[in-house]
Parts: sequence; structure tokens; C-alpha cells
Amino acid sequence: MIPWLGSEIEFPPLSRALTRPNGLLCAGGDLSPQRLLQAYRHGIFPWYSEGEPLLWWSPDPRMVLIPSELRLSRSLRKRLRNHDYSVRCDNAFDDVMAACAAPRDGASGTWIVPEMQAAYGRLQRLGFAHSVETWIDGQLAGGLYGVAIGRAFYGESMFSRATDASKIALAHLARYLVHRKFAVVDCQMNTAHLASLGAREIPRDEFVAGLARWTSEGDAPARWPVDAMANLFRTATPIDA
Repeated sequence: MIPWLGSEIEFPPLSRALTRPNGLLCAGGDLSPQRLLQAYRHGIFPWYSEGEPLLWWSPDPRMVLIPSELRLSRSLRKRLRNHDYSVRCDNAFDDVMAACAAPRDGASGTWIVPEMQAAYGRLQRLGFAHSVETWIDGQLAGGLYGVAIGRAFYGESMFSRATDASKIALAHLARYLVHRKFAVVDCQMNTAHLASLGAREIPRDEFVAGLARWTSEGDAPARWPVDAMANLFRTATPIDA
């Protein structure tokens, strides 16, 4: 059995997380900003489907991406140099979340339920949650959203309606995070797609120890300027190699 949260904000020790399913720690509670921020600072995140109780997770090992280690394919590097798109930040956060929640081929349902969309919308208004959006011909073509605390960015989901649209957003996010001296992008769980982009697994204890430093450093939460990533690929840097 896993613990059931009440009104308290504190979470159980991560040592109590299950190994099967990997990382399931507890259930219940709510999606208030205070609880979500407490969870993220300690390497915990919510993940559940419609009709399920609110479930909290902290898998071991943890999939992470060091921003400077993002792998860009040759075709994507060429696309980034062509600039046949624009990238905006925090311009259409609700639309990005709705697109991430939309049905996908071969999948039924979504974990980005209406309560999650409302909760992360609150975090966005507080300056913690952010969207990175790829626009092509004036249309929202792809993007991603996540949570930033100190020098840690917690990636939540991404979507694409056009070739490379989500990868363009991720490439700009990675470069922006390098400039902002972010230490890590939390990818949560291992997938072949994430591994192909340069993400790797580290022990949960190592990840959580890093969070204790990273989340207490960096800038205060604030909305990212809409054009913060507009010119990040105008000149070549090592991340393009």
C-alpha cells in the first residue's frame, strides 16, 4: 500500500516509492501551487489518468537532459538555420497544454486532464510554468511546456503538428537554458526518443541532491519574454555541432 496524502504539504520519504510500478510514491492531496512546487523541488511529479486518484511519482533512475548535451541531427540543424518559423515563449500557454492533451495516434486518453491544465495555468501565471511555441505561417505548429524552479527545468509534454516543430521548440529551449545557466532538464522517464536526443539516466539520489542546490539558485520566477528565444540560432555555437 502507498500512503494517502491529506491536507499536509509534506511528501513521504522517496525511499518509500515502489519499484513496480517504478516510482509510485503516494496518492491524494491536491494540485495547489504550493504542493506542486514542493513536489518538484524534491523530485516528485503528478501523473494520473481520468478516473484515477491523484498519483505522485519519483522514479529511480531518473531521465535527465543536460541542456548543452542536446543532440541535433544534421537535418534539424539545417532547418534551424533556415528560419522558416518563429519561436515564442509564454505566448499561448493554454493552447500548448490543450494540444499536448489532444488524442495521439495509438493512444487512448491523456494524463493532462482538465484539473492538470488548470493547475499548470496557475503556475504559469505565477511565473513558474512556461511554454515554448513553434509558429509556422502564423499557426501554432508545435511546442512544449514545463516548470522552471531556480536552475532546474522540468519538462512535462510536447506536441507537433508539422515536421520538426516540437524539436525546434526543444532546441531553442536548450539553448536558452544554456544562456540562463540552467543545470538540468528533468525528462522524468526513459524513452528511446529522449535518449536519441541526448538524455540519459542518473540515480534518483544524485538527481535529488542536485535539486537541493539548483532550485535554490538562479533567477526569481517570472514570465519569459515572448521573444526571448527569437534569435538564438542566428550565430553558430558548440550546441550546433
